[in-house]
Amino acid sequence: MTLPTIGFIGTGVMGNSMAGHLLAAGYPLTVYTRTRGKADGLLQRGAGWAENPAALARAADVVITMVGYPADVREVWLGAEGIFSGAKEGALLIDMTTSSPALARELAAAGEARGLMVLDAPVSGGDIGAKEARLSIMVGGAAAAFARAEPLLALMGKNIVRQGGPGCGQLTKLCNQVAIAGGMLAVCESLAFARGAGLEPERVLRSIESGAAGSWGLSNLGPRILRGDWAPGFFVKHFLKDLRLALEVAREEKLTLPGLALAEEMYARLAADGGADDGTQALFRLYEKGAGDSLRRK
Repeated sequence: MTLPTIGFIGTGVMGNSMAGHLLAAGYPLTVYTRTRGKADGLLQRGAGWAENPAALARAADVVITMVGYPADVREVWLGAEGIFSGAKEGALLIDMTTSSPALARELAAAGEARGLMVLDAPVSGGDIGAKEARLSIMVGGAAAAFARAEPLLALMGKNIVRQGGPGCGQLTKLCNQVAIAGGMLAVCESLAFARGAGLEPERVLRSIESGAAGSWGLSNLGPRILRGDWAPGFFVKHFLKDLRLALEVAREEKLTLPGLALAEEMYARLAADGGADDGTQALFRLYEKGAGDSLRRK
């Protein structure tokens, strides 16, 4: 059986590993990214290169995007040299960026009008999940498109769930980010409390991560915090984008989410303080500076 040709756009912290799993499984792969050097490893392993998204789409049966912001998604899909200008009729197009639910619905409608299958399929799991091919993948779109995509998604993730129609994957990912936002506040405050109370935070972490307080963030990001390791598994600037998308939906639906609002305020402060390109665990630096306390006392 001839395997479909895949085009992959966006080979950053997570996209590089995700595309690499497809290549390792034997799929013919063409890549495009704004900074070609980020794709060097994939090119050396046999991936092809496209000069723009339209050229990539012309050569692909399936196109996957993993870029930064909704504006990037819009440009890559709808721009003059975008995916829609080159996609073959019947192609499967999957956006795995965390983006706007409204934009996901717009892309699905535009794709349907062109005879294309479109899915929104954002992921959770960070750099580790991407490297180990155990991402959680939240999918929105038609059932037939999902059935076609599932074997490919299974090469990148372990928990793959179709949530509903177009935009539902993005909405589910925002639920995920709301939960993470509160969790990161809790992780940082717990470790700040341990340190401030004169305990050994590493020893405290060993005790609490396996009890009722246990979480992915505590086990995976807690040690990074205690090492002062701010390297990004997920960029602060991208997380801040996600929190603002969630707040936008919350306003539209007349939902009051004070924890989400506080997290957005603190991450905005961290980004303004030079932490935009750090990992989300760098929020702990605000607690070291006492910023967390000052926010709570407003």
